[in-house]
Amino acid sequence: MRVLLAVGAGTFLSLFGDAALYAVLPTYTLEAGVSVATVGLLLSANRLIRLLLNGPAGAAYDRWRHRWLFLISLFIGGCSTAIYGLTRGFWPLLLGRLLWGLAWSGIWVGGNAIVLRASREENRGRWIGVYQACYFLGESGGAVAGGLLADHVGYHRTMMVGAGLTFLGALVALVLLPETGGRVEGKGASRRTDPSPPRAPGGAGDGGFVVALALYGVNRLALFGFFQPTFGLFLQERMGEGGGVSGGLLGVAGLTGLGLGALPLISMVSAPVLGELSDRVGDRWRVVAAGLVPGVLGFGLVALGSPLALLLGIPLAAISGGSNQSLATVLVGELGREEQRSRRLGALFTVGDLASAVGPPLAYGLIPLLGIRGVYLLTAAVLALMLLVALRQNLQIEPR
Repeated sequence: MRVLLAVGAGTFLSLFGDAALYAVLPTYTLEAGVSVATVGLLLSANRLIRLLLNGPAGAAYDRWRHRWLFLISLFIGGCSTAIYGLTRGFWPLLLGRLLWGLAWSGIWVGGNAIVLRASREENRGRWIGVYQACYFLGESGGAVAGGLLADHVGYHRTMMVGAGLTFLGALVALVLLPETGGRVEGKGASRRTDPSPPRAPGGAGDGGFVVALALYGVNRLALFGFFQPTFGLFLQERMGEGGGVSGGLLGVAGLTGLGLGALPLISMVSAPVLGELSDRVGDRWRVVAAGLVPGVLGFGLVALGSPLALLLGIPLAAISGGSNQSLATVLVGELGREEQRSRRLGALFTVGDLASAVGPPLAYGLIPLLGIRGVYLLTAAVLALMLLVALRQNLQIEPR
């Protein structure tokens, strides 16, 4: 539990600056010294560089000590956020975003690797779920707190607060985090904390690993590639330019913020709950299938567009999102050889980053053909296909 507290706190605190930047930069371009046209590139630069860095980060965690790699990553994250607060202009901010991409590869790949190493088969789903909840809370809380703080103290001071919180997270990890791993070089050199071999609940060979990658990629594509970038446009289409509720007190932008803000909060609860359920059931794929059902229903309801359908559909989609992200990570951690675990995590998160990056242009390319409702129905269909794949994977390992 000490390991989980240290890594979870470090990850949660590190996210304030990044999440705040997403909320603040589009409206504080003058203070930041950048043009509106460059905001999209700056906000996506860290994700693009991670496509190249997640793999090396995983290889580093397979080879070297976990504790110091994680601490160095947090320190780089604090420096990157400090660059936002201390400088103005496109090039310094781009440097900061690229450094944050390097830092987040080390934090996210390493944090999951550390939790997987420190947990055991009977609690791994819950531990990873709790760690994922720290991520969701950091993303949601950082965006809300950062936006409110910027309105009172300005852009640069908000970013410096984010840097300070990241350094605080590094200090917490420095004090609490023990060494959990190093290179596994053979039968006598392993430092496993879990003496039992992985049960490989996804099936033998690479088949289960590929399906876990697909689960994570489909989840990121659905929520962050298709839904998040198009939801505001969908509400505007359904409600009209001047649409709103409560006598116009809450407009389309406010409703969009509420809908998107609810996603990480609900996922924050579903990730550990479904993770612990998979520990109790003893069959990860069965719980994966159960967690996909709300996603299929949720996107089907969202496509209807009525207030009641949205009120029911968004929480259902969020439940599925938390479950999928958590359980895909657990499955990858339990499949294959332990000395290659972190590299597999690097591959998993690279697939997620790629899906998140290609999703928005793909969604907007499909809108003229299918309409936004059609895109959401397509998303429900893809999740339904993933559900069938998960059920098939469960049947393949049933005799085991």
